[in-house]
Amino acid sequence: MRTANLSGRLVLLVDGLAVDVERAGDGRFTADPQAVYQRWGEFRSWAASARLPEGVAFDPSDLGSPAPAPRQLLAVGLNYRDHAAESGFTLPEGLPPVFTKFATSITGPVTEVTLPPGGSTDWEVELVAVIGQQCRNVAQVGVWGRIAGVTIGQDLSERITQMSGPAPQFSLGKSLPGFTPMGPCLVTPEEFADIDDLELRATIDGEEVQKGRTRDLIFSVPALVSRLSALLPLLPGDVLFTGTPAGVGWGREPQRFLHPGEELVSTIDGIGELRQRFIA
Repeated sequence: MRTANLSGRLVLLVDGLAVDVERAGDGRFTADPQAVYQRWGEFRSWAASARLPEGVAFDPSDLGSPAPAPRQLLAVGLNYRDHAAESGFTLPEGLPPVFTKFATSITGPVTEVTLPPGGSTDWEVELVAVIGQQCRNVAQVGVWGRIAGVTIGQDLSERITQMSGPAPQFSLGKSLPGFTPMGPCLVTPEEFADIDDLELRATIDGEEVQKGRTRDLIFSVPALVSRLSALLPLLPGDVLFTGTPAGVGWGREPQRFLHPGEELVSTIDGIGELRQRFIA
């Protein structure tokens, strides 16, 4: 099953066309894309048996984030060995670094992003999991059954702010306007042949800068959810950025950052792509 946020309304994607959920269900579910996670099990049962009307074509630029207003957005750092190495950090033990990205930075999959002054904005393509059922002290086994689905995220990062001060400012440096694009849709786990082995890529103006597979995560999605839920409840609709593979600009020699006029395309097989165009 694929769901999306089309112009602020919850839709099902069927054969590439959008079916408005509120209208198809005669008001059983609201049009709010975030509200559906509170009734995710009921929604999945309805969608599996509903006689849906024919969908309509849409412009990808009208899509928003499939989780536009999570109560919690947790992001994980250093979760691929090659990225930890290129960043000059030792591998995490017990639990990787965890920070948040503020909700005001969330956007949809096709956007224009204003670069802040300083010329140090970096890219990080990531698999993003959205919680579908509250998780508290859960074991790794069965975690995928509590995940509503996965999508693509870009953890855009302004490195000067992120690394400044007596202690790093990860959340601030990664939460500027437009710095958390997600989409284009949410895909439920059973749609993949192997949900734990997905290829993710990023290109800048057609040049490949990142390529990796989620099988190389140090902490898999089930491991992350299990460890985090031992510390705090993960709520329906919460968002989890799971980390990025090697290839970011910060770790290059010489370092490379995004410039006005460039287009960043982020892809995960079986989900789709994000497109960010950058302006001064």
